[in-house]
Amino acid sequence: MKKTAILILAAGSSSRMGTIKQLLPYQNTTLLEWAIEQAKKSNTKNVFCVLGANRETIEKQISKKDIEIIYNPNHQEGLSTSIVNGIKYLQAKEFDSILIMLADQPHVTFEYLNKLFKISEENPSKIIASNYQDKIGVPAIFPKKYFNELLNLKGDQGAKVFLQKHPDIIIEANTPLNLIDIDTPDDYQHLLKQ
Repeated sequence: MKKTAILILAAGSSSRMGTIKQLLPYQNTTLLEWAIEQAKKSNTKNVFCVLGANRETIEKQISKKDIEIIYNPNHQEGLSTSIVNGIKYLQAKEFDSILIMLADQPHVTFEYLNKLFKISEENPSKIIASNYQDKIGVPAIFPKKYFNELLNLKGDQGAKVFLQKHPDIIIEANTPLNLIDIDTPDDYQHLLKQ
């Protein structure tokens, strides 16, 4: 089996939420801890988390989770800096691919992550991306040959721009899940009512 790392992006300052989004209560835990639990229940045991804003507070909360923390000192420059910091850190560890996921997509389950891994095993040279609401995005698996290209990402675009540039090398994983991001107080209240 390929050696894959899961990289959870959780460095943002949650400016639209007005509070530390990563630590909002969800399913008897927090949004970030839920994401970590799903990652750790999946078919890979290599789970890493990028932290930036509110790092010490968040790190204290997740210290018992037994995952490796990667610090992004440039987090205020946008999501891309978390991807770049994460990839740089993981390049030295000889992974064949990296699954990038967000801390604020609570409908992502370990079963769904395993579905992505299975598609990736069957198509090792392709990028496997999530297809939802007529767009593609993360969670997505990137084979090693695209790591250097990901290092060129800039600003707050994340992996989405990269994915839009390369439709020919992507396999889209369709999902019945609503892979919403929780960005605002309204998003969060809507999540709690589900």
